[in-house]
Amino acid sequence: MSGEKPVGLSSSASIRIVMVQDVFQVGDIKSNADKIIDASIMASEQGADLVIFPELALVGYPPEDLLHRQGFLMQTRKECLRIQQHLRQTVGDTGVVFGLPVEDKNHGGRLYNAAIYIHQGKIEQTCFKQSLPNYSVFDELRYFEAGSESVVIDVRGYRLGLLICEDVWQADCVKRARQNGAQAVIVLNASPFHINKHHERIKILQDHASRFGLAIMYLNMTGGQDELVFDGDSLVVDKSATLVARAKLFEKDILELDFDGDDVVSQHLIEPEQGNKAFSDEAVTYKALVTGVRDFVRQNGFSGVVIGLSGGVDSALTLAIAVDAIGAQNVQAVMMPSRYTADMSLHDAQAEADLLGVRYDVIEIEPIFDQFLSSLAPVFNGAEADTTEENLQARCRGMLLMAISNKTGRMVLTTGNKSEMAVGYATLYGDMCGGFAPIKDVCKTRVYRLCRYRNSVSAVIPERVLTRPPTAELREDQCDQDSLPEYDILDRILELSVEQDWPIDEIVAEGIDRADVLHVITLVQRNEHKRRQSAPGIRITRRAFGRDRRYPITSGYRRK
Repeated sequence: MSGEKPVGLSSSASIRIVMVQDVFQVGDIKSNADKIIDASIMASEQGADLVIFPELALVGYPPEDLLHRQGFLMQTRKECLRIQQHLRQTVGDTGVVFGLPVEDKNHGGRLYNAAIYIHQGKIEQTCFKQSLPNYSVFDELRYFEAGSESVVIDVRGYRLGLLICEDVWQADCVKRARQNGAQAVIVLNASPFHINKHHERIKILQDHASRFGLAIMYLNMTGGQDELVFDGDSLVVDKSATLVARAKLFEKDILELDFDGDDVVSQHLIEPEQGNKAFSDEAVTYKALVTGVRDFVRQNGFSGVVIGLSGGVDSALTLAIAVDAIGAQNVQAVMMPSRYTADMSLHDAQAEADLLGVRYDVIEIEPIFDQFLSSLAPVFNGAEADTTEENLQARCRGMLLMAISNKTGRMVLTTGNKSEMAVGYATLYGDMCGGFAPIKDVCKTRVYRLCRYRNSVSAVIPERVLTRPPTAELREDQCDQDSLPEYDILDRILELSVEQDWPIDEIVAEGIDRADVLHVITLVQRNEHKRRQSAPGIRITRRAFGRDRRYPITSGYRRK
């Protein structure tokens, strides 16, 4: 039936479909409902026949164990009923589709990740998600039952298949929609960002569109939710697999489409990616980090952030991200020098703060550090100085930052990168102190690339910060590479071992020294307890520490 006009409609007839890409905060059910109502009314007034919203838009994604609370589910049902009542009175013949959890009272209260189609205030059809992801950051089998049917709704005689997120990655789900008479497919998504995710999405959509001869309208949400960032990037491909519409990245957006049963048409201009700096990995990743910080700080009610500024590259990047996320007036930078802090670090930190226009304070830690050493001297009993004294300096700084946070209501942003977190090159209760870790999933080599990208927009990080050897400045003449391989080697080992689970022999076969591989992997295994206590951070890769990679702290297993 695909390609035929519905009976009774002229060849020029079509329906207007409006896709609403927006932020839907987890647990803020009433505000989410208000967004659905307001956007539906606006779209209806502009002639929409169907308005669609993302996966679990009513409750936000992922709601996690909130789904185990009956009060949460009761409020969901209450707000769903309120939406129905408002739409009955305000949108006339316009249909509305949005995602929410639905209990099946007829089968023991089973819970489904669902989408409902409301027309004239009534729930005409309910679609249950068929493919429940249970890998990476997803654990939907913990909460939901799987559906078994690809639902098709009727909108003014046109038949539109409904799928939910993971369903569209499974050819069988798309095939069932086609067999059920769908002339096009609508997909509601809460699809989190990782680098290259756009290219994976567009490939699967184009493959299915070509195979089944169906236009596919892929709607995603946007905004940050704890470690996850949703990039928007809603996509529409026609049945010939041509991209006809693409929404903005990491921003609210509206896509308006006309569908005549065969072709889907949009007036939305598609910005070319080829040669466009705005679509480079660095530009997109930077925007993801800014979005994640902005929404975590705002949605958790903090007045701003405070950052320990060292004059090094990691804190410089974190400062730039914070300013771009919430504004310079809401960011405080604190330099806390010790006897080992170089003059260039003091000068560069001051320059960074001046270039970004943030409040900048300098607090010497030497008196505090001396007092610690004096108090501990009888206990240490003349033992040689080692990493203990290095960690004490970091803990002096952590204590000061947390005190400022308590007094001002500003959250501490930690500045550790993925390379450091992997091998434990960080101090518990020291530089790991804080509420959020913006670059926790950014390896050191990518930190430099992101700094270069940010400076290409406007110069905010002094060149010397990007060219001097990285150092923690916790002892005389210290350099990161005193105890670690060069970062390009370290990051490659981590990519292959942590993100891709390659065996040691295969990593060595890439031309990497076996001793370096064994050293790095041993450090990763040894420092699981640190990562378990670290602040949450933004996920930008396929496998981040935290939700993605879950290893036991206590384990007798070691890879040989």
